[in-house]
Amino acid sequence: MKKKEALHEEPGATRDKVGETPFEALAGLCVFVVIWLFATTLQGQNMVIPSGSMEKTLLVGDHLLVDRITLAPPAKWMPLVYYREPQRGDIVVFYKPVSDKNGDHMHLVKRLIGVPGDHIHLRNGIVIINGVAQDQPYAEATMPENHQDFLDEFPSVPPVPTPDANVGTPEAWAVDFPNHIENGELVVPPGMYFMMGDNRHNSLDSRFWGFVPRENIEGRPLFNYWSFKTSQDQYEQSGIGDTLARMGYEALHFFTDTRWKRTLHIVR
Repeated sequence: MKKKEALHEEPGATRDKVGETPFEALAGLCVFVVIWLFATTLQGQNMVIPSGSMEKTLLVGDHLLVDRITLAPPAKWMPLVYYREPQRGDIVVFYKPVSDKNGDHMHLVKRLIGVPGDHIHLRNGIVIINGVAQDQPYAEATMPENHQDFLDEFPSVPPVPTPDANVGTPEAWAVDFPNHIENGELVVPPGMYFMMGDNRHNSLDSRFWGFVPRENIEGRPLFNYWSFKTSQDQYEQSGIGDTLARMGYEALHFFTDTRWKRTLHIVR
């Protein structure tokens, strides 16, 4: 009976090593760049919070990844993507319906309060929609010391027109405002939405400049990927020198001033 011969490699034999060529590395990098650009331009968007209008939900210096697909108008060329209409309670990113001094329509982040057809009014800061008081624990509470008739009894006190959209109420909204009042309530027209900041007494929102058209809604924040302690004044200084100075400060104080507990914090 023959013995089975043991299989073994020759002492000098070596296995072929498969390495990545420079061309393959470059191709892989290009694929990564294409995927990243697709994600940030079509599906996602980076955004930083420059003001305290959404405190304590969103803080100045929060850096957000915004979902631009879910609330977008459905597209035939992407039939498998999930779409839905904006809903009450959503935090949404949208273009401000009135322009600033330079004619630009800035991006804003607010909470969606009223959808088309809703009857809205506030009593002592409590939002009442279609006759039902809303439980909104995320909103700043109205107290005797911060009560303001225009903000907390809306729309019982009509807006005062001002020509500067950056300061207060645009004149067009002050003129159009009475057309949407029924029995002391504001009625949201078709194709429009009513927005308010969670920081109710420090938020220029739909109470000041009116409804947001459906086409102005860009998306919704998903999560906070980085939060850095920053004052609102720093973001109001938008010159190149100011921007470079802020970037340098962030680099020097990255570890000490980063709000680590808010990293990857889901936005609700």
